[in-house]
Amino acid sequence: VQLQASGGGLVQAGGSLRLSCAASGSTDSLNSMGWFRQAPGKQREFVAAMSPGGNTLYGDSVKGRFTISRDNAKNTVYLHMNSLKPEDTGVYYCAAGSEYLPYLPDDYWGQGTLVTVSS
Repeated sequence: VQLQASGGGLVQAGGSLRLSCAASGSTDSLNSMGWFRQAPGKQREFVAAMSPGGNTLYGDSVKGRFTISRDNAKNTVYLHMNSLKPEDTGVYYCAAGSEYLPYLPDDYWGQGTLVTVSS
């Protein structure tokens, strides 16, 4: 399975961005798909994940601001980020796995896309 993430960039605080992640290859085994992020000097942090049936999980720091969605036909997951804060800055990694939620996806990883939120 290969994951290709896109959509990162520079945005001002309070702004919005949408990240996309498309899976290709042997996708039949995939269940959960989601996002993690890593800020400079910090450990990787869970952001959001979604099952094929629509169940979702969110990290505490993004609840109410970020929304994850998924197009199963396209094997693509999206992260809609609103009310962005400087502390949301980091490299965002797409992940996918064969486990069902609440187990987080961690079998496959994308290359990461940089999100920078300026104050």
